[in-house]
Amino acid sequence: MRYDLVIFDNDGVLVDSEPISNRLLAAYLTELGHPTSYEDSLRDYMGAAMHRVHDLIRERTGQELPADFDEVFHGRVFAAFERDLEPVPGVVGVLEKLAADGVPYCVASSGSHERIRVGHRKTGLDRWFDEGRVFSAEDVGRGKPAPDLFLYAAERMGVAPGRCLVVEDSPLGVAAAVAAGMDVLGFTAMTPAEKLAGAGRLFGDMGELADLLV
Repeated sequence: MRYDLVIFDNDGVLVDSEPISNRLLAAYLTELGHPTSYEDSLRDYMGAAMHRVHDLIRERTGQELPADFDEVFHGRVFAAFERDLEPVPGVVGVLEKLAADGVPYCVASSGSHERIRVGHRKTGLDRWFDEGRVFSAEDVGRGKPAPDLFLYAAERMGVAPGRCLVVEDSPLGVAAAVAAGMDVLGFTAMTPAEKLAGAGRLFGDMGELADLLV
């Protein structure tokens, strides 16, 4: 294999959470007087840490979101995850192959550690990701598109950035990987290919990924 570490984004790459979370985010922002469609949420917030939601609302309206915004939103998301969340089809096969081949891998997500863990427990992916393989934007302060999270994950895993491959499905994540000096594969299941143009290669079915890793 050409790489010493495969770094997965979480939402939309490992767990099929983007439709759930973006519908809930759009509904909650609209409820608070900031009309937002599902498509708006995907465009503005997919792949981003929560601080981006606060930052954009502040920039656009001059208003602050409620102090308990994150807590209320995550409560709604976690409840929906417990009902509806599934792993991305095909991703278990990819993890099985990486493990069988002895290839190091980890997850580096804009979501909180709690969000990652809730999703992994529900989908059964927790068996593939012990604590040493889980990295969150909470660990670095600046989320994607800054490269900080990917660089931190590589450092903690003991791999040089140039030896890492990132699997991403959002423009912000692709930009972060490129800024970190890492190769990146763009997963187009939910994102139009043209929006992931910065990725080295694109693929639309997670079942294809194992062949792209050799």
